[in-house]
Amino acid sequence: MLLGRHADPESTLGTDPRADPRMVEAFAGFGLDGRFPSSGLTVDSPIDQRHAFAAMSEQAVGAVFDALAGSLPQPPGVETTTSTIPGPDGNDITVYVSRPAGASTVLPGIVHLHGGGMAIASAADAPYMRLREHLAATGLVVIGVEFRNSAGKLGPHPYPAGLGDCAAAARWVSAERAELGVSHIVVSGESGGGNLTLTLAHRAKREGWIGDIAGFYAQCPYISNRWMDTCEDLPSLEENDGYFISREQLALLGSLYDPDGAYSQDPTCWASAATDEDLKDLPPHVISVNELDPLRDEGLQYYRRLLRAGVPAVGRVVAGTCHGGDLLCGTAMPDVFAASINDVSGFAKSLGVLRGPG
Repeated sequence: MLLGRHADPESTLGTDPRADPRMVEAFAGFGLDGRFPSSGLTVDSPIDQRHAFAAMSEQAVGAVFDALAGSLPQPPGVETTTSTIPGPDGNDITVYVSRPAGASTVLPGIVHLHGGGMAIASAADAPYMRLREHLAATGLVVIGVEFRNSAGKLGPHPYPAGLGDCAAAARWVSAERAELGVSHIVVSGESGGGNLTLTLAHRAKREGWIGDIAGFYAQCPYISNRWMDTCEDLPSLEENDGYFISREQLALLGSLYDPDGAYSQDPTCWASAATDEDLKDLPPHVISVNELDPLRDEGLQYYRRLLRAGVPAVGRVVAGTCHGGDLLCGTAMPDVFAASINDVSGFAKSLGVLRGPG
């Protein structure tokens, strides 16, 4: 059965009958239910033009995200503090620590890596602050990492700068577990943060500290680095192209993270480059994808490869939603938002049971 743009090349998020109408209505207010004009750029365009595209995208998307987050109530009983920790290159890293106010026992910890294609956005942006607060309200300590981007206001710092910051933050949380009141650590992120989540697993395994992390939860991960290719194994790339995000946007942001393509086969840069041997012996994973996302199939493919490698893994498809739609539309779809928040929380808490005391 043909779906999406395979069935109708003119299909949009607003016309696809699979789309949750509440999400479509929320996005229509920003003109995000239709198709966007092409930027006219390619991955071979001058890098200053691609950086300008990223800056424009950061500003435009940030305004929409702030508006969506502004309508989502702040959960009661959560406090957030800010700390500065040392980075790997003599840089400082800001971390935002959210927890239930007055918590007297140790809680599972989430190291959260925000989306934006590793190129744009900030851990201080309203939607990510609100997301972490809602996670913390379920009984978690959630640490948001302000890693360096490859473009935008926190760039330009291509790979491996951002991943190095994420690794430094994860190791800091592990070392400070007693001070932070954290029992064990799960790394979680969405979109570009999903790639950072999965590639951090490979870096930790390569460097010998994978035992510091109990599990990894990647949402709508941006991992294939093949977005402009003809990919018969990834039909969602064409099926859902232009549904909130486009293949062109994905490729342009990816070209800023690894500008020369020198790391295209390195699983610490792009998770899908992992070999079967790279995947073996990793801790438990959850891969959550959105039905109407161009990235859906690369996430599911990675999930199936984890299973074949013997890694405890769960795959999850959020029906009716576009890329990150379950996380962005908390006001329009509170039940869907809550389900995704609770799934991350439940995974983190389950690993504490599996690991036992200490």
